Amino acid sequence: MNVAPESAATVIAFSEFFGDLFMNALKMIIVPLIVASIISGVMHLGSEKGVGRIGFKTLLYYTFTGAVAVCIGLLVVNIIGPGRVDAEVAQAMLGSASETATNQGLMDKVAGKGSEDILGVFLRMFPSNVVSAASNNGQLLGVITFSILFGIFINRLTPEFQTVQRQFWDSTQEVMLKLTDFIIKFAPIGVFGLVTPVLFNAPFAELIGAIAAFFFTVLIALALHMFLALGLTLKFVGKVNPITHFREMMPVLLTAFSTSSSSATLPLTIDTVEERSGISKKTCSFTLPLGATVNMDGTALYECVVVIFIAQLYASVSGVSLELSQQFLVVLLALTTSIGVAGIPSASLVAIAVILPAVGLPVEAIGVVWVTDRILDMCRTSVNVFSDTVGAVVIGRSEGETPYTMNANIEPRS
Repeated sequence: MNVAPESAATVIAFSEFFGDLFMNALKMIIVPLIVASIISGVMHLGSEKGVGRIGFKTLLYYTFTGAVAVCIGLLVVNIIGPGRVDAEVAQAMLGSASETATNQGLMDKVAGKGSEDILGVFLRMFPSNVVSAASNNGQLLGVITFSILFGIFINRLTPEFQTVQRQFWDSTQEVMLKLTDFIIKFAPIGVFGLVTPVLFNAPFAELIGAIAAFFFTVLIALALHMFLALGLTLKFVGKVNPITHFREMMPVLLTAFSTSSSSATLPLTIDTVEERSGISKKTCSFTLPLGATVNMDGTALYECVVVIFIAQLYASVSGVSLELSQQFLVVLLALTTSIGVAGIPSASLVAIAVILPAVGLPVEAIGVVWVTDRILDMCRTSVNVFSDTVGAVVIGRSEGETPYTMNANIEPRS
């Protein structure tokens, strides 16, 4: 941009203040949000009675489709390589985050690590001091593991203690959701603060080209998962016509796209799946609310693409790329953090802030992709919700129901 140096310095300083303020607020809520969300979700999964078989099938489906989504994202972003740009462009896009990485030696953590470090990933799942791990963003994998175990063992308590724990964690999660929603409302100001210095320093044409390449990489990966992976799942596992299901779920997809919230779409999702596909109320009332919280295929895919894209930018500057162990850690964290992400707009940014430090990258690098986040949030929410509806059909079929037939509304096997 052609701006006087004095004016540019003032604008950049002003922008960086608001960008740093927003980033600090985002970092502040990471640990309590992840802990409260995961513990609350896990303890309720274990509290369901009489749904052992259907619960196991549902969780198996969600885990499988989530893993497929992340792998598709990993494959597409590595093939297209939207972050493989000139060093000058990458340096300008990363801005102060690049300096942070240099000063802290974060890329040294990535360099020289190979497939043997995968075992180190599992060791970091069980930190010797979980409080110390919580204060170190790079060790949040241990916090996630602790939260999952804590939620599981709440269900081993006596009924009166279970009630106390559930009330505490449910109320804590609700507070964190409201606080997260409040902070996310300031995202436009935060984006302005993070992106403005980049616009002053980066060659504009190359900058737009790199962001566009990232944008279409995410869209291609989401489309492959939605139409290919989930379509094949409908065809061969659910034994229904994917085109028919897609057409019948169109009102749900449009609502999810416009609201960017799986939770806000849930009432319509339940009603539409039950009425149009013929899946029983029992199956819908269990799989769909659970899916709105746990099943985040599009979110997990997006998190993976963002982290690899940012890593590619750093590789363009430093020549150091993520090894197999780091990419494996990205896949693992994308799956686990997507479960703990709240069903509110842009909440996946919190999960990305968890993954980046875990692979040796500064959280400030998120600013590179925030320009496109709102539109991509709408797209990935649609994928999340569509996967929920596919899950209901697949689980219903496995329970003896016959979706999209005249006698579809039959009770599942007891």
